[in-house]
Amino acid sequence: MFLSYAVPSMADENAEIDAGRALVDAFISDVKTLESDFEQSLMDANGDIVEVSSGTLEINRPRQFRWAYDEPFEQSLVADGLNIWSYDVDLAQVTVKPQAEALANTPALLLGGSATAMDEFIYDGSYEDGGLTWVRMHPVDTESGFSRLELAFSNRTLARMLFFDNLEQTTLVSLSGVVVNETIDPVKFSFKTPDGVDVVGTPATADPSNPESR
Repeated sequence: MFLSYAVPSMADENAEIDAGRALVDAFISDVKTLESDFEQSLMDANGDIVEVSSGTLEINRPRQFRWAYDEPFEQSLVADGLNIWSYDVDLAQVTVKPQAEALANTPALLLGGSATAMDEFIYDGSYEDGGLTWVRMHPVDTESGFSRLELAFSNRTLARMLFFDNLEQTTLVSLSGVVVNETIDPVKFSFKTPDGVDVVGTPATADPSNPESR
């Protein structure tokens, strides 16, 4: 197994909890932009890798991010602050959903960096493994599709994301070449439907939770 769990003393556990929560809070409040390459591995209930993919991640807070797959299939997921656009190049199809609805109770809330993002999660402590500080969290909504998520930090920088879903599958996302708080071209976070591509869904024109979008 790629993770090992140690049982800390009470004093160590308290220190780790404080440090782990501080890392998450700093990630949400202090990271305004983030750019990174990633490799993603999907594992089944037995821990066997069933799919490997790779691509790039850009975050522009608040409320915007772009998750783009290069391999094995070209796909992109763009959160423009109002809607989520999911584009599958091979299928020549775009699916659009209002962002507030699509991200509710999902780990993607943490990428958007809303000040209230942690309201949707229960902090469950942290531990050290492989030179990284791993932070455990559970979704408040047990019907969210995820049973647990873990974020790993190296020198206070996000390095890994681990998602456990309700189908007993695990997704590990490893980041590399992380750049924080540098200006990112705004075009990365806007989506224009390519010619000849089908669109499924209706985009929102205003977010009821954000008066500035009206």
